[in-house]
Amino acid sequence: MTSSWEQLWPYRAVLAVDARNFSGHTSKTMQQINAEIQQVLAQALTAVGLSGRWERRMFGQHTGDGYVAGMEPEVLPGLVGCFPDALRQVLSEWRSGHPGQPPLQLRVSIHVGPLPASGLGVPMVHTHRLLDDQALRDLLARANPEITNTAVIISQRVYEDVFQSGCTAGDTLPSQFSRRLAKVKTFEQPAWLHVPGLDWQLADSSIFEAPEAVPASESSPSSSASEAASAVPGNVAFNYHGAHGAQGYNQTINNSFGGQQ
Repeated sequence: MTSSWEQLWPYRAVLAVDARNFSGHTSKTMQQINAEIQQVLAQALTAVGLSGRWERRMFGQHTGDGYVAGMEPEVLPGLVGCFPDALRQVLSEWRSGHPGQPPLQLRVSIHVGPLPASGLGVPMVHTHRLLDDQALRDLLARANPEITNTAVIISQRVYEDVFQSGCTAGDTLPSQFSRRLAKVKTFEQPAWLHVPGLDWQLADSSIFEAPEAVPASESSPSSSASEAASAVPGNVAFNYHGAHGAQGYNQTINNSFGGQQ
């Protein structure tokens, strides 16, 4: 008796981007930005030698405030190691060429998995879940848009495939990614955050969390020094306040800084 089976779909590297604060633009500006996002991606990918691969991309489509497409998985070292900084530079040039307009900031997610030619499948869903991760959104929300225009998240599978393969990923190091547990709806998986140029060893609580006010009667030089010495990098609290100072959310993110542990 012969058992029936199906062939696994080809592995695809999935690249997705979203523009921050896209809904804050007029309909006309939305159309302009949507078209320019593709141009920005093409320029950044050309800068890292992936123009031909990008021209042969699979299931490329607009997502309203962004774009998503599939590429061959062998390009992952370039996407992870070189593309983020190239995108940062292209976006900086875009800002210079559009004086008077808000800077364009992009969130980027990179995943890999078996997908049919249509692109419909679980890896595609997970790519968009990563893109919606709150910590990724927080990084751009709290950043100076004139300086930081790119924030990247990659899946655990991508991280392992790139950095455990031994393949060169440009000048990018594993320690330039910070591990977190991405949670969006029912999705919950380890992932890695990356901001081009950011040293995660500097990302401790004294930077990301404002100290609570201490009554003068309770403060002392010795207690302040003790608290500073006991600050533990890796317990990073991102605080965001909505309009008129109303508290929006206060989410503590426990990461393993400095690469995979």
